[in-house]
Amino acid sequence: MQADKLKVEIWSDVMCPFCYIGKRRFEGALQQFEHKNNVEVVWKSFQLDPTMQSQPGKNIHEYLAERKGFSLERSIQLHEQMTANAAELGLEYNFDKAVIANSFDAHRFSHLAKAQGLQDAAEEALFKAYFTDGKDIADHDTLVSLGEQIGLDLQLVKQTLQSDQYAEEVHRDIYEAQQIGARGVPFFVLGDKYAVSGAQPTETFLGALNQTWNEVMPAESIDGPVCGPDGCE
Repeated sequence: MQADKLKVEIWSDVMCPFCYIGKRRFEGALQQFEHKNNVEVVWKSFQLDPTMQSQPGKNIHEYLAERKGFSLERSIQLHEQMTANAAELGLEYNFDKAVIANSFDAHRFSHLAKAQGLQDAAEEALFKAYFTDGKDIADHDTLVSLGEQIGLDLQLVKQTLQSDQYAEEVHRDIYEAQQIGARGVPFFVLGDKYAVSGAQPTETFLGALNQTWNEVMPAESIDGPVCGPDGCE
């Protein structure tokens, strides 16, 4: 990180509906932030369910009901509420089309994009693919297609996915989340000093950005007339 950049790390999972909402709310705060051009956003991996496997024929409503131990009707209601919350931010959630899949390779894809300076575009593409377009984000063909959309080299994406490259980085991110006490996502760490948990309102993110900047970043120097040992100038 450059000395004049405020680093914001965001732990997130591609399949987390609050993470996409949190991304939009944070982006809204960033647009209002006076020093927005001096903020470096780094996405970090987190898996809500590392054991998840693709389950053809089972929709997300059934999956959540089984995992949380409540009724299918309750699951549908919760997803409808989430869809309405997302719509307020211009996001389109289509849970009826959502494909149950493990997100590990999607996180490796994000790390590859980070190495190419395209991580935020990758995260946006992954969220849209899962929540809006009903794509299987564990499918390598899907990830290769997303890579092409954001400007990654197709062969590089294919080679990366066929290997175990960036697996260590994904595991490290997950371990770091455990160490700093992040039990859920989204989880934001600003300037290695302040943490914001959850998809908070835009105003909360803006306040956190201002507070962190004022406390963490070096004061700007404004030159004017001064006196020193050798006289005044």
